[in-house]
Amino acid sequence: MDLKSKIILIAGPTASGKTKFSVQLAKKIKGEIINADSMQVYKELKILTSRPTAKDKKKIQHHLFGFKSVKDKFSTGEWLKLVYKKIEVIKKKNKTPILVGGTGLYFKALTEGFAEIPKIPFKFRYKLRQIQKKIGQKKFYRKLIKIDPSIKNRISETDIQRSLRAYEVKSYTKQSLIDWFKNTKSKFLEDDFLKIYIDFPREDLIKRISKRTSQMFEKGAVNEARRFLKLKVKKDNSSIKVIGISEIDEYLRKKTQKKDIIEKISIKTRQYAKRQSTWARGQMINWQKLKPKDLKKFLKKI
Repeated sequence: MDLKSKIILIAGPTASGKTKFSVQLAKKIKGEIINADSMQVYKELKILTSRPTAKDKKKIQHHLFGFKSVKDKFSTGEWLKLVYKKIEVIKKKNKTPILVGGTGLYFKALTEGFAEIPKIPFKFRYKLRQIQKKIGQKKFYRKLIKIDPSIKNRISETDIQRSLRAYEVKSYTKQSLIDWFKNTKSKFLEDDFLKIYIDFPREDLIKRISKRTSQMFEKGAVNEARRFLKLKVKKDNSSIKVIGISEIDEYLRKKTQKKDIIEKISIKTRQYAKRQSTWARGQMINWQKLKPKDLKKFLKKI
């Protein structure tokens, strides 16, 4: 199997073994790994975001991991510009770029293109969020459909984040989010990519998530969260959404016991993994879906 000319994409739910597989693959084909996880970009959050270890980085060159401050905002558009450059540099070295992560939007932007929507002021966005909280998601969604009917059946009624995004884009730009994305194109052709999605069985994944959450605490997740909380990151920064931050904050305030916090984080992570799997079913239709047992067979074929 000749993979030299390809840009390899490896996606999958959290805790599905993407990092391990990507390192094994990179060793076999002389590849370099590029981060495609929106939370692994933050340098202050290594444990809670399950960034590749120093051991992994010694084996293979890694890019775009732990290079942004949690105080900085970082968008999909910024990530895409950096990725274009990294892919070019890796290709010039006659190596294979391997993009690994769990952020579906990153992969979508790379393979389908990204709409350069004008930056919407924070005050405008904050006001909409206050309205959504006041009237509730059901009423807010109905308001959204009134101003932008094209969103119906494209965004779920229960999807708060995407509903807010669609509302703010339509309100501020006077153009639907759907229209913004209609004319976007990827810099690459479909044949440039080899797309792999690790389809981990649900029950096994739940066990892996519980085990990894416990290991995070053994590695120092509490101290990492404590240091993060001292930085007083603004609430509109995406780094504040890293799973484990708010739960450990509860623990530090002595509102909850440690074992209960570990369970809470495990549950929240399982819910996140389910959302990732739902995204994959709807958006990653033409990806190769590989079970864990298929990964070894795939590596042997190379």
